[in-house]
Parts: sequence; structure tokens; C-alpha cells
Amino acid sequence: MSEYTTGELAKLAQVSVRTIQYYDKKNLLKPSHLYENGKRIYSETDLNKLKLILLLKNLGLSLKAIDEILDSQNSMKVMNLLLEQQLRYLHDQLKTSKNQIKMIEEIRHDLPETDQIKIKDIRDIENVMNNKKSLRKVHMTMLIFGFPLDFIEIGTLVWAIMKGDWLPFIIGMTVVLIGAAGLTMFYFKNTNYICPNCNTEFKPEILGRILG
Repeated sequence: MSEYTTGELAKLAQVSVRTIQYYDKKNLLKPSHLYENGKRIYSETDLNKLKLILLLKNLGLSLKAIDEILDSQNSMKVMNLLLEQQLRYLHDQLKTSKNQIKMIEEIRHDLPETDQIKIKDIRDIENVMNNKKSLRKVHMTMLIFGFPLDFIEIGTLVWAIMKGDWLPFIIGMTVVLIGAAGLTMFYFKNTNYICPNCNTEFKPEILGRILG
């Protein structure tokens, strides 16, 4: 039967000597032979036991749980119960991680592109996210009402060219201009601006917005 020193065992298991010594201290892995000079000798069985310890540790089990498995007379049943418990824990962690990823993506999406704005507390992040969501609603509303205006404009223009009757086009363009003016006023009313230098939120005059 093969025998290994602490260093040889550590090399075979691809762990440090201190790890072997730590498991020895925790009574997880005792040497098969301990000589008077303190030299420790491990067997092939010890090597397999070490590999089992490392496997269970990589699965997320604590050293205490691993010790329960190794010391139990019904180790297979104990290991199955502990692994089932660990599996539930990992599923909960995965769900939490997915929620965190979703939240991170939403916050990053809603953060302003400028790097001049300083975040002082959680309310700043909440305000940014709420403002972004409100702005998206404004854009969606404009798209919903803007498509019919485009349809009227293009449809009456095609009718005028095909039929030679320009009256529907004139009426349609009047409706389009009124609708466009209404959407513009709606946008101006529901949006504010932030100065990139002083972070002050302001709402410019309509003339200034139009010229801008």
C-alpha cells in the first residue's frame, strides 16, 4: 500500500501543506502513522478521504457538515440530507443573484450618461430611476400619438398625388401641425433638464427650448 508524507499528500491533492495540517488540527484527516519524531504518514485511504473532503467543501458544505458525514455510521444518508439542504440554499442564492443582476441592470440603464452628477444617498438613485421611467412613458405616449399623425400626413399626400385632390392633404397637414404642436407642448411640460456643471434641475422657457 502506498504511503505519503504530508508534502507528498498535499502535492497529490493539489492543496497546500497548511491545508493538510489544518484538517489534521480539526480532526478531519488524521495520519495513518505518527512517528515519535512527529513525522506523519498517510495512506491511500487517507488520500481518498482527503479528496472526498475537498469535493464536499467545493460543493459548499462547511467543515462541520463534512465532519458529520465522515463520523456518521450512516454517512450516505447524512450526506444526502446535507447535500439536499445545500442545494436548496444554492437555489435561494441563485434567485437572489438573479434579482440583484436585474436590479443592477435597471439601475445602470436608468443612470444618466454624464459623470458630473454626484450620488449623495439612496434617494438620488431612486429619483434618477423614477425620472428615467417617467421619461420613457413620455416617449411612449409621443410614439403612440405620433404614428397616426405620420399616417395622416403620408396618406393624404399619396391621395393628393394619385387623385390630384389636394384638399384632404391641406386638411390633414392642419391636423398634423396641431397634433405636433400638442405633442411638443406635452413633451415640454413633462420634461426637465439638469445642468451638467452645477447639477441644478431647470425647465427652460418654450422659446428657448424651440431655439435649442
